[in-house]
Amino acid sequence: MQVSDPPPPPSAVPLPLRGRIPTLSELFAASPRDSGWAGFLLPQIDRSKPVLWVQERMGILESGRVYPPGLGQADILHVEARDARDALWAMEEGVRCSALSAVIGELWGDPAALDFTATRRLAVASECSHVPCWLVRLGGIANLSGARMRWRVASAPSLLNVLDSRAPGLPTWDADLFRARGYPPGRWTVAHDSGAFHLVAGSGGRALGEEQRLTA
Repeated sequence: MQVSDPPPPPSAVPLPLRGRIPTLSELFAASPRDSGWAGFLLPQIDRSKPVLWVQERMGILESGRVYPPGLGQADILHVEARDARDALWAMEEGVRCSALSAVIGELWGDPAALDFTATRRLAVASECSHVPCWLVRLGGIANLSGARMRWRVASAPSLLNVLDSRAPGLPTWDADLFRARGYPPGRWTVAHDSGAFHLVAGSGGRALGEEQRLTA
């Protein structure tokens, strides 16, 4: 008789990140000036193929334009959309293309074009093409949405630097999964290192032990 492994301790509950079925995920920035969400999102994206990054013009004015050379080896196709309607159109066209690794779209506020139907269309297109889609909400509220996973992400104090206690260590994020299909909601403080997300022991502390590492 095969004996199943014991359930992991609460602190080691796997984050529902990489490995899930590609779909639409919605990510709410803690504030328009907090770009920590980008550090949380990018490690989850397969960079073997180009990434389509769509920014609405108002989002660029309020939060800044993405700088592709600063994103390492990622091949970024950047689109500046005039408004939310154009941004959603570009995202839907992109997410239907299996030659892309992912589609990222940044929208400002709560535009009328961003309704349940628009998000539902993105989710269905993403699941059909197996291209993950991330809808980044800047200054918006969590109204009705067809997104399968909905996160609130904020920058958190960095880890201690083992080489210099006066220098910052790895960045960390406060990640709140407040809605998800097939996963229980949860809130974690995490860091990313060596290709995986890790739970953080505490504010300004260090990552937890090897047995509590999280596979991302």
